[in-house]
Amino acid sequence: MASTSSRSNNLSQWDLLVTACAVLGIAISYLLASRFTYAIGFPLDDSWIHQTYARNLVQYGEWSFRPGMPSAGSTSPFWSALLAIGFLLELSPFIWTYFLGALTLFALAVLCEWAVRELVEAYRPTLPWVGIFIALEWHLAWAAMSGMETLLHGLIVTTVLVLLMTNSPRYLTLGLLAGLSVWVRPDGLTLLGPVLMALMFNEKDMRSRALALVRFLIGFGASFLFYLLFNLAIGGAPMPNTFYAKQAEYAAWQSLPILNRLGQMSLQLLVGPSLVLIPGVIGWLVKSVRGRMWGSLAAMIWCVGYLLLYISRLPVYQHGRYIMPAMPIFFLFGLLAFVEFDAGRMFARYHWIVQTIWRGSLGMLVVGFVFLGANSYARDVAVIESEMVVTAKWVAENLPDEALIAAHDIGALGYFDDHELIDLAGLISPEVIPFIRDEPRLATFLNEKGADYLIAFPYFYPELSGKAEVVFTSGSEITVAFGEQNMVVYAWKRP
Repeated sequence: MASTSSRSNNLSQWDLLVTACAVLGIAISYLLASRFTYAIGFPLDDSWIHQTYARNLVQYGEWSFRPGMPSAGSTSPFWSALLAIGFLLELSPFIWTYFLGALTLFALAVLCEWAVRELVEAYRPTLPWVGIFIALEWHLAWAAMSGMETLLHGLIVTTVLVLLMTNSPRYLTLGLLAGLSVWVRPDGLTLLGPVLMALMFNEKDMRSRALALVRFLIGFGASFLFYLLFNLAIGGAPMPNTFYAKQAEYAAWQSLPILNRLGQMSLQLLVGPSLVLIPGVIGWLVKSVRGRMWGSLAAMIWCVGYLLLYISRLPVYQHGRYIMPAMPIFFLFGLLAFVEFDAGRMFARYHWIVQTIWRGSLGMLVVGFVFLGANSYARDVAVIESEMVVTAKWVAENLPDEALIAAHDIGALGYFDDHELIDLAGLISPEVIPFIRDEPRLATFLNEKGADYLIAFPYFYPELSGKAEVVFTSGSEITVAFGEQNMVVYAWKRP
């Protein structure tokens, strides 16, 4: 329930300043670590896909990865459109993107700080430490500096769920936010579940439920309808190509035992200070059940469902980036219970001992993972910059203009190079999706299309790379030091 304290739960200018400093500090730490490890850049090749769509939108006024060829290869049209502002201001690809990421992290930290003040009356701290925790949590900081839409999606999702937890009656706003979330990631559709659940339990009669439902659907439909029309017009399907391509590409993951997938997800989710919050998550669940806090229960059911949905379809690699949108609300559950415990006397005169252990563990893990997270981010950036970016720039300078290139990782190629591409991941070449991991069929497809070159890591396409001649290797010592192979440009030999 909302706080009834006479003391305002609004954040002061001091609270906002402290939170902003925490965000600025973590952003600078990550960028410095990246710069001194190898170079400033992005930790994912996909980040360059968004940059390419954004640049082409400004330069050519079209939604395309390759000029003159409209395509639905961007998972997040809204994020790409936001990045386009940076090209209008001539600040992209880096400055504007990092600014958007830091701004999103700041908004998320402020939202979580406000939510705890709203839901726990006793929480009125000198320092906004919940906001500081969110700002410094390494998964969220990594997402903020990744150049991807991940954290923006997490912010919108968390906003919707926090509104439900605080029993907000603003169903039109909830609908608009849920619709907007789909423009950021297609899985925003999952927000329909918790909103409808909270609506059914919180509204007292059928008339009020019907009115609330109409308001919500008007807000949601106003955005979602245009999303469907956009994808149909650009790609001929109601969802972006990535929605179909990723599921086809990771069919092998879907065949793994569920306990194996759960274990990998838990490892990614709980590496860091979140491990200490597990008792809090359980405690908030118990409180929500006992108090019939339907908004909190709806949020928890969504969180569990979202995590299970993703591990059923996609692998939890790259620090669990596909499940990162669910992490803020997961952390918030634990922080809410932590705050209540901190102000209580559960263990009577021994309470301070448990309190000190819990506080100390949380604080040490947060600080420790500031450095570990920055190091991990810097290594990820180093791999992308020394492999994908270096290779893309070499291709742009050395391969014939008329060459047709087949590649799996097309982000940096799309941004730094102008050659015609066959996308083996299916983002801009959706015709490969039905046989995306079938190497013999891919070889036939490349021959039919007249491919001249293949760009890939050797382990990813062992059969294809075995039929081709090496013409360039990135030679990155950083990647080799991590125990990985270098990216290779092959001359494709057609029969």
